[in-house]
Amino acid sequence: MNIAMLAPIAWRTPPRHYGPWENVAALLTEGLVACGHDVTLFATADSQTSAKLHAVCPQGYEERRSLIPKVWECLHISELFERADAYDIIHNHFDYLPLTYSSLTATPVVTTIHGFSSPGILPVYKKYNGKTFYVAISDADRAPELDYIKTIHHGIDLAQFDFQPDPDDYLLYFGRMHPDKGVREAVEIARACGKKLILAGIVQDQDYFDHHVAPHLNNDKVTYIGSVGPVERSRLLGKARALLHPIAFDEPFGLSVVEAMACGTPVIAFDRGSMPELIQSGESGFLVNTVTEAVEAVARIDTIDRAYCRRHVEKHFTVERMIRDYTHVYEAILQDRPL
Repeated sequence: MNIAMLAPIAWRTPPRHYGPWENVAALLTEGLVACGHDVTLFATADSQTSAKLHAVCPQGYEERRSLIPKVWECLHISELFERADAYDIIHNHFDYLPLTYSSLTATPVVTTIHGFSSPGILPVYKKYNGKTFYVAISDADRAPELDYIKTIHHGIDLAQFDFQPDPDDYLLYFGRMHPDKGVREAVEIARACGKKLILAGIVQDQDYFDHHVAPHLNNDKVTYIGSVGPVERSRLLGKARALLHPIAFDEPFGLSVVEAMACGTPVIAFDRGSMPELIQSGESGFLVNTVTEAVEAVARIDTIDRAYCRRHVEKHFTVERMIRDYTHVYEAILQDRPL
């Protein structure tokens, strides 16, 4: 199968630290190549891949701020669609904008919808509904106005995450510094428990960080270490007693949740969005609704079998399973048959 993989260009593929969509595109690309498919990755020029790399944008525009995002997005997307007829399948990880090119080619376009940044983008998805193919990353994130060929949960490369049976005594928050992700609530939970909290991730809302996070930072109880790369990520996740994930929005997936469980670390998450699809409450973590309930869950965290957390990911969230699911989608489209 000859596949064009369209990655975003905010960050390198795979990302050096942050870049969840780029990360999924990279994992899928490498897995498909390993299975013998002919894959061309459309990504930034500094991307690393065993596929054929086709690039016009020199770096991610979040990494080189002199690049104007819309200019390079237009150049990047058009570069693929001007060559669309050379491929059997186009797999779009770039949100809604590439859909506006999809009627210009007979090559089928599969779009993984990594979430809806706003209800305001739905008109584009609705226009191309039934003309292209949509994959949801969780059942919770399906828009009722759209038709989907399948829900495919993300998978991770387990080789990147070491199982840690013996954690240290700290709690971890791992994600964007943004009100949607519940950093403020994570600080409240840790302080109420009297536990050390490590915060890791990019600052996406500086005002929120300055007012609700920075005042609590110190070297003893609450520490912010910034965004971390793959090696440090595995150690941080694995040595945490629990990952705190008190989200304030209906999160479409949550890679850090699965990555933590892969290391054996249970997750305490607010019961919203896709969380019930990822976490077995009482088995691989706890689903809670308030800060108070989260504090109570921390007190019970040692009742969770860390080896079970790892097995849960091995069963449901491997990159191999993700690749099989997407391959079945491609085959069904090309053979014009239902899944």
